[in-house]
Amino acid sequence: MIKRHLKIPSELLAFLRNLHPDVKRKIKAGLKEIALNPSSGKILKEELEGLRSYRIGGYRIVYREASPLLEIIAIGERERIYEDTIKKLLKEKR
Repeated sequence: MIKRHLKIPSELLAFLRNLHPDVKRKIKAGLKEIALNPSSGKILKEELEGLRSYRIGGYRIVYREASPLLEIIAIGERERIYEDTIKKLLKEKR
């Protein structure tokens, strides 16, 4: 299995730095799993078509395959992550 490189925006890296160490460790393990197995995340639908979501407890990592990279779009709590991701993508289109 080939490990893919991750493209993580600086605002997400800053977000990760401020998390509790246990949560940070779990998210880093999730990022490693995504890099090794990009199809491990759930395929998203509707407004988020083309993206995948990887579950880590109450957190989600939303990402897309942008060969040869994997682009991390968002990391956050399940309650808001999908709505926040839609808003982010709409803002990027403008």
